[in-house]
Amino acid sequence: MTSNENAMGMVRRLEEATNAHDLEALVGCFAPDYVNETPLHPSRGFTGRDQVRDNWRTIFGGVPDVRAVVLGAVTDGDVVWSEWEMSGHRRDGVPHLMRGVILFTVREGLATRARFYLEPVDRGGDDAKAAVRAAVGTRS
Repeated sequence: MTSNENAMGMVRRLEEATNAHDLEALVGCFAPDYVNETPLHPSRGFTGRDQVRDNWRTIFGGVPDVRAVVLGAVTDGDVVWSEWEMSGHRRDGVPHLMRGVILFTVREGLATRARFYLEPVDRGGDDAKAAVRAAVGTRS
């Protein structure tokens, strides 16, 4: 199996395990020393599949109908760039919707590293002009 096939296979297994709500199959997609980097929120990064398990136990409990869709993916050697959408409903009935990109490094069929850019979808807020102004600190 090529590194491209290996990387893409891990993403497909992860998508299937998520949709089956199979916690152990999901955790089994990650290496024991997996490193998760969250460049937009550096303090949220972590190492180890125990945190993967804890995170997904919480997600499955809080969003019991969570569904993941890989909207697109491309590989470059042992790295797969994947675009995800995760949707469902929280226990309080509020819709849950996240979208973004995850770059996984995959070795021997397991994710060893990720750069994680998956975020909750903003259901309102600023238009493009206002968002740019807010980002650079101007009002006009």
